[in-house]
Amino acid sequence: MILFKAAWEVVELAFIVASLYFAVRLYALRRQPTWREPFDRRRVAILWLLALAAIAIKVTEDVVAGESGPIDERLMIFLHSHVSPALTSCFEAVTFSASGSVLTTMTIAATIVLVIAKRPTEAMLLAGSVMGAALVVYAIKMIVGRDRPALWDTQWYWGSSFPSGHTLVATAFAAASALMLGGMWPAARKPALVVAAVWIVLVALSRLVLGVHWPTDVLAAACIGAAIPLGLRFVFELREAQR
Repeated sequence: MILFKAAWEVVELAFIVASLYFAVRLYALRRQPTWREPFDRRRVAILWLLALAAIAIKVTEDVVAGESGPIDERLMIFLHSHVSPALTSCFEAVTFSASGSVLTTMTIAATIVLVIAKRPTEAMLLAGSVMGAALVVYAIKMIVGRDRPALWDTQWYWGSSFPSGHTLVATAFAAASALMLGGMWPAARKPALVVAAVWIVLVALSRLVLGVHWPTDVLAAACIGAAIPLGLRFVFELREAQR
């Protein structure tokens, strides 16, 4: 029954994404002809953007309705029982790599380099993605107010559990960096995406191993964090097409 329900939800999400895609494309063709070229060029990215948004909304609905609790708890207990103390120390280092101090420093430094290199669009993409992600984290935490896991003793962190701030902002930074590097050096697109994906997964997993977030916290955070730079890049391209 659980598998059938999950499969049905996947079908529903796919239908919603496809419907939104064709609706937006139809609007672009009829009302905004200048959007056609960037729309066709970024077809896959737009589908990813819509899919990420749909998943994030669905997960948020389940969290608010309290439907994700049992599965979240089982996954947390499973991870806690299968991760050794040595690996836990490694995951603490991974979590630190996605801390506010580290990400802020890297974002400021990278933005300054991009501005000096006369790459204003890339600088706005990176800085806008990280700042937007931070604002989204703050807003959703205040609205949802989900309690953090209390399955074992953990380090205290500010704010509610949903979404994972570390995961969301790190994903926004990593995705924006990969898009930026892929745009400037096409040959670096795949390696940059692989490195970004691995780091995002490790950061998300570290929050679970340390017991400070539920699985749905990091899932929604990763989806939102990836959607922000994808959306920003598309907006920049639409503005450029209208000039």
